[in-house]
Amino acid sequence: MNALKLIEQSSLKEQVPVLCIGDTVKVHVRIKEGEKTRIQIFEGTIIAKKHGGVNETFTVRRVAHGCGIERVFPVHSPSVEKVEIVRKGRVRRAKLYYLRDRVGKAAKVKEVIR
Repeated sequence: MNALKLIEQSSLKEQVPVLCIGDTVKVHVRIKEGEKTRIQIFEGTIIAKKHGGVNETFTVRRVAHGCGIERVFPVHSPSVEKVEIVRKGRVRRAKLYYLRDRVGKAAKVKEVIR
């Protein structure tokens, strides 16, 4: 059991921003195309977080050309270069799956007033 814990600790990233449900984020993802690699930015709202530790993932949703796109990113994946928080959201739910049914301004998340 201790060996598994050591392996988990070694594969965790050192600097992970505090991600909260409702935040709008830019996820910089490394994409491999043939021999070349490039960074692609996926911007959207975090609608879910699951698991914990090494297996922790977060789901980001955006609407592009009228079509909703959701991607699940592992927090500690080497393909996730960095995660930038664009704005903090104010929500009262742990999962924002209800945003899938909403269109336009109704699909917005209020911003936290600091």
